[in-house]
Amino acid sequence: MVDESLKIKMDFAESSEILKALKLKGAPVALGFATAQDDILSGMSEIDKRIRHYMMVSLARNEGRVFYATAEKHECNGGSFALGLRDLTPALKTGKFYFKLGKFESVTSSKRTMDSVPHLPIGETYATMYAPLEKTPFAPQVILIVANPWAMLKLAQSSLFQLGGRSHAEFSGIQSVCSDAVAQTHLTGKPNFSLGCDGSRTFSGIVEDEMVMGFPAEMLPGIVDAVKIITQAPGSSKTASQSENAGG
Repeated sequence: MVDESLKIKMDFAESSEILKALKLKGAPVALGFATAQDDILSGMSEIDKRIRHYMMVSLARNEGRVFYATAEKHECNGGSFALGLRDLTPALKTGKFYFKLGKFESVTSSKRTMDSVPHLPIGETYATMYAPLEKTPFAPQVILIVANPWAMLKLAQSSLFQLGGRSHAEFSGIQSVCSDAVAQTHLTGKPNFSLGCDGSRTFSGIVEDEMVMGFPAEMLPGIVDAVKIITQAPGSSKTASQSENAGG
């Protein structure tokens, strides 16, 4: 599909093929936010079970599923909060939930972290939409990639290819796939890298040597063009010992 909703057209199938040259184990995932039922394309089906957001991402990434999910189908309250579907439970809002899980020294430090979690305005999202990038039937807002550190290096370089500068990753070790990679990316309009979280690594197939990245869909053409060049650059695919003079 070619996205006609933006001034710069994007060929999702071609873009996915180029990104998969980064040795991805699954597909890049397109994620969209529906603000009302009317935003969901005719023929798209709702997921048939209640699971967590990062597991939904895994279905699109590894099984090629295309679907949407309303708040009722989101099992994780923290994830649905980050995505603007519903407010936090008192246990999460007060910090008691992650404190009891042993993630923080005190309820205060847990609450301080929860207060800083990026999230979409509550009630703004009617449903989240998921698809492997090559099969995306809707106009996505965020592109998610799960990959090893080498691929993330190439993506970081690609995101800076045109304008240069520095990449700034922001995360807290919790709510990685929902808040770090999706909500923050959507709100700031900038890519973000995250180390994953215990839940996503336990239940959604993100393995020990993989990280998570999200970038705004508007960046897709530039990222794809840069990936084609950067992966062919001298030293790009060599080992550290082979390219020791390429820079620290």
